[in-house]
Amino acid sequence: MAKKKTEELKKKLSYENKNGWKLKETSKDKVFDFAETYKDFLQTCKTERETVEYVKREFDKRKKKQDFFIINRGKNIALVRLGKKSGMKLVASHIDAPRIDIKQNPLFEETEIALFHTHYYGGIKKYQWFNIPLAIHGVVIKSNGEKVDINVGEKDNDPIFVIPDLLPHLSHKLVDDKKVKDAFEAEKMNLIVGSIPFDDEEKEAVKLQVLSILNETYGITEEDFISAELEIVPAMQPRDVGFDRGFIAAYGQDDRICAFCSKEAFFDAKKNSKTVVALMIDKEEIGSDGNTGAKSRFLMDIVIEILKAQNIDATLENVSEFLKNSEVLSADVNGAVNPMYKEVHEKDNASYINHGVVMTKFTGHGGKYMANDASAEFVGKIRKIFNDANVNWQTGELGKVDEGGGGTIAKYLASWNMEVIDCGPALISMHSPYEISSKTDLYETYKAYKAFFED
Repeated sequence: MAKKKTEELKKKLSYENKNGWKLKETSKDKVFDFAETYKDFLQTCKTERETVEYVKREFDKRKKKQDFFIINRGKNIALVRLGKKSGMKLVASHIDAPRIDIKQNPLFEETEIALFHTHYYGGIKKYQWFNIPLAIHGVVIKSNGEKVDINVGEKDNDPIFVIPDLLPHLSHKLVDDKKVKDAFEAEKMNLIVGSIPFDDEEKEAVKLQVLSILNETYGITEEDFISAELEIVPAMQPRDVGFDRGFIAAYGQDDRICAFCSKEAFFDAKKNSKTVVALMIDKEEIGSDGNTGAKSRFLMDIVIEILKAQNIDATLENVSEFLKNSEVLSADVNGAVNPMYKEVHEKDNASYINHGVVMTKFTGHGGKYMANDASAEFVGKIRKIFNDANVNWQTGELGKVDEGGGGTIAKYLASWNMEVIDCGPALISMHSPYEISSKTDLYETYKAYKAFFED
C-alpha cells in the first residue's frame, strides 16, 4: 500500500516527457500517412518561392469562407481566417533554408571544366556539401523582364551537379592538417556544370558550350545571371530512416517542417472568434533582414488587411491594440540530442527526438543575448492548451549555456508587443543537407499548432 501511494505521489508531482511512440492516443497508421504527405511537400518545396506557390495552390483547394491570403514578393505568404475579436492567433515559420547560392557572375572555365562560383547562405558546415548530388532551383530575370523558372537535377533523367572534393591521397597539407573551419574554403566551393567543348572554339570552349545550352533551353544569356536567384540544393529525395521507418531524412526540414504543420493546422482547425494566421517568411537563416524577412513591415500589412476586413480603421491606436491582443507561436525547430554528441547538451533541459513538440522559452546565446524570453504567464497558457488537447510536448534549450546557441524570429515578432514563444519539433543534424526528424514529432507539432489555433 505504501509503495502504491509513493507511485501515485510521484506521478502527481513529477514532470517527465514521454516517447511519442509509447502513447496510445494516436494511431501509428495516422502518423505514417501524415508523414507521407509531408515528404511529398518537402520534395516539391526546396526554395522559398516554390513553398509559397505550393501553399497558394493548397489554399485554392482547401479554403473556407472567411479565409484569404496575402503574398509578399513571392517569398512570404500569410494564410488568414478572419475572426471578430481584436488580436490574432499567429503561427509564424520561416521557409528559407541553409543552401549554396550562385554568384552574379558565376560561369567560368578552369582546366577545361565549366564551373559556377558560389556563395553559401546561412549556417552550414561547408564540408558536408562536397561530392553530394546537387540540383539548381530558382529564377532568372531576362533583360526584357521575362521571368524564367529553373529546376534541374530532381528528375530521374536530369543531370546533377557536384562540388568536387580533393582526393585523400593529396589532401594532407591543404585539408587534413587544418582546422575544419579553415580546411574548406568558400572560394573553392565551385560547382561543376559542364565538360564538353563547343565545336570550332579554342578559348573557353566548354564555357561557351554551357552558355549555348542555357540559351537554347531557357533563352538566357550570361548577363542574365546578374538578375537571377539560383539556389543549389541537395538532389536527394526525402527518405524513411531505420528498419522501423520512424525517422525522415530530408533537406530543408529547418524550417519547412513547421511551415507544413502550420499549413495543415490552419486548414483543419475549427473557426476561432479571434483571427487565425499561418505566416511563412524568408531570410531567417541570415538574420531576418530585407523586405521579406521578419524585420520587414509585412506583418503590418497583414494587420491592416485584417482590420479593413473587420471594417475597422487601421489607425495607429487600433493597430497597436490588435497587436497587443495577439499571441504567437514562433514555429521553429530545436536541436535534438545526438546520441554521438550528448556532451554538448545539459540532459535535464535538452530536447529529445520522438518526445514531442518542443516549447522553447528562450533561444539566444550565453546570457540569453539576442533572445525573446517568453513570460511565465504565456508559457503557462501554452502548457494548458497542449495538455487539454493531449499534445505530447517537451521543453528544451539549444545546448549547454556556454556551448553555442542560436536565434529565431521570436524576438522580432515580440517587438510588436505580442506574446511570443518558440515552438517546434527537434531535429538531429540540423542545418545539414540531410536533416533527420521524427514522424511522431511531426504529427504532435501539427496537433500543437491546431490546438493553439482553436483555443
